[in-house]
Amino acid sequence: MTWFLYLAAGVSLAVSAAASREKTKKALKKAWNSFMNVLPALAAMLFLVSISIALLPERVIAALIGEESGFFGQVLASLIGSITLIPAFVAFPMAKVLLEHGAGAAQMAVFVSTLMMVGVATAPLEASFFGWKATLLRNGMAYFYSFVVGYVVWLAVTAWI
Repeated sequence: MTWFLYLAAGVSLAVSAAASREKTKKALKKAWNSFMNVLPALAAMLFLVSISIALLPERVIAALIGEESGFFGQVLASLIGSITLIPAFVAFPMAKVLLEHGAGAAQMAVFVSTLMMVGVATAPLEASFFGWKATLLRNGMAYFYSFVVGYVVWLAVTAWI
């Protein structure tokens, strides 16, 4: 599948270059600048995840947020996801690495869902625009929905095993 995406990107780039070399060059420059802006945050998060995985044995990760941790692991993952500010482009690779080191699929689904939808750290800013009632309602609904996502992922994973 990855090779197909690379091939599609290469063909699209060639078509774009054939249509307008100047616009393609400009787009590639913008893409490079965006990548360079994102790189420090990505590198920092990957470094932190790498250190964490190196220091925590797989059995500890599995015990805390593995399949066997059950609902407790989902709650732990949801709390970490709710208070952490990590961009999506870092969250998904991090979840993949954690999955490879013993984390459970449902737990990672809850973690990524809360990471993307629940904002404890950003709640004061959100409340300044929408008020505390709307902020708490949205965050509460997003928190609950994250467990629905985890349950659906758990159902999907157990159905394929």
